[in-house]
Amino acid sequence: MPKRTPSEPHTSDPFQTPEILQFKVWLLGISPMIWRRVQVPGSMTLRELHGVIQVAMGWEGIHLFQFTLRARRFGSRELAARSPEIPLSQLRLCPGNRFRYEYDLNGPWEHEVRLESRHGADPERTYPVCLDGDGSCPPEDCGGVPGFLARREACITLETSHDFAVLAGFVDQLALKRSKGASINAEEIDHVREALKRLEIRQGWQGKPFSRKKVNERLSKTEYLNLMHQQW
Repeated sequence: MPKRTPSEPHTSDPFQTPEILQFKVWLLGISPMIWRRVQVPGSMTLRELHGVIQVAMGWEGIHLFQFTLRARRFGSRELAARSPEIPLSQLRLCPGNRFRYEYDLNGPWEHEVRLESRHGADPERTYPVCLDGDGSCPPEDCGGVPGFLARREACITLETSHDFAVLAGFVDQLALKRSKGASINAEEIDHVREALKRLEIRQGWQGKPFSRKKVNERLSKTEYLNLMHQQW
């Protein structure tokens, strides 16, 4: 399939400012809220918006997707949904309108998408762009919302506190033994390595931290165009 070029804000009237749509996207069923705010050209298609959401949220584009808008489904062919190759400008969205975006329907990850505003493009800004957001993106294939919440809960268990205590104790012992000219034995080092490994695994359970700077770097490189072609 030929690779598309980015949807540039355009208009038939060269003196008219291209229209930009501002969306807030958030994951359902998770608190504190995991959300992103993006601005995209009105000429962008739903499939391109899918790619933008993937980049902004931190997903990898490895599963099927669909939008549900006014009882109509647009998305991956395998879902027998309508083609998402429809410009956002043709959807006649008004500020305040909401629709559903689902990713990995075996999970599933359900997102609410709300149009916050429509306005003219800023000539000093490149689109699409992520304005704001909060919350780490859950790991792929972690069992959906229930699996993610269970893993996040596991990060604050007694076992985690014990592993931190092991590290703290090791630092204290290291300082003490150095002052006495003693050495750390191999068994103590292995014990610390095991604790570090467990902590690293639990840290991964909390998902990918959100970075607006990194998201916008990826959007500026049009990575959303690559992700929008996956699972289509």
